[in-house]
Amino acid sequence: MKQEALDKGRFFCFNRAMIKVYSQRLTPPYSGQAQVAESERARAITMDGKDWEIHFLYSTPGGKRRDGSTYDYSFRRVAFIRHADLNDINRRAQEGKQDIDDRIIELTSFLAEASLPFPAADKFEYWLLDPVDDSPLAMIFSCNEEGQMERFPEHLEWTALPASAMPVDKTEQELACSAPPVNYQVESMVRTRAGNRPRARWFNRDRHPAGNFPACMIREDWQDENEQSLCQRYIQRQSTRLLMLHGLVHEDRQRLELAARAHPFEVARFFRLYPEVADDTVMNAIRVEARLRETEVEESPRQARRDGILYI
Repeated sequence: MKQEALDKGRFFCFNRAMIKVYSQRLTPPYSGQAQVAESERARAITMDGKDWEIHFLYSTPGGKRRDGSTYDYSFRRVAFIRHADLNDINRRAQEGKQDIDDRIIELTSFLAEASLPFPAADKFEYWLLDPVDDSPLAMIFSCNEEGQMERFPEHLEWTALPASAMPVDKTEQELACSAPPVNYQVESMVRTRAGNRPRARWFNRDRHPAGNFPACMIREDWQDENEQSLCQRYIQRQSTRLLMLHGLVHEDRQRLELAARAHPFEVARFFRLYPEVADDTVMNAIRVEARLRETEVEESPRQARRDGILYI
């Protein structure tokens, strides 16, 4: 059923307005898959399908980016809207009970009926390379169009999702010796593997569909036993966000679903953005656990936080 939403295409004509929809990975560091709906005048973005950011398009001729390039327009955030409130907003506007900008009504009317997740569009990927064979080591950026690549800074470091946003449990030995967070240990070992003169390059996944691209956007073949453990613990902790990825093979999606059992509230938050489910029994059990426990556990600041949306 989820796959049907991906087969509907990227453009919809809604009330005579053309709405473009797509999803894009949030990097760096990877923190999830943003869903985007764009009209000719505004756009709506969500990280979890529950809260939408509304951005208006403004003409800004001669504007300059950090890399010195110029642009003629920009988006500015104007509102946050909960998905549960979309129908109420549209009803109030139709009944004349609330004066709402028609750019917002255009998007909220569409989103109230739209199916998530939207199809993935960021096929251009910037990878840190393994110096041994120039194969992809860890993904740094991604973007939707070839012309957007020049907007990204030359960046030769892969970064992990910060421990403040995604803490990874330490072993007793790591606690005893006050080891750094697992996130930063993984960063360090990727940096070491990339070498003293790291290199990176852009790939078009349409041209390299069968390349040696790590499924979870970081190589998992570490020779050292400790490094192998650190990598797997980081990936397992990030499983609830990695499940948003499109194109995962069944085996990878299945192992990530099993790892996600330890974080039912995050699964409940992101589930509507998962393009596929490998094991319905496992995922249903996780979601049931989240519902049973939601009255017992107070929402943590990490669950309530809005994730930043970069390079979109």
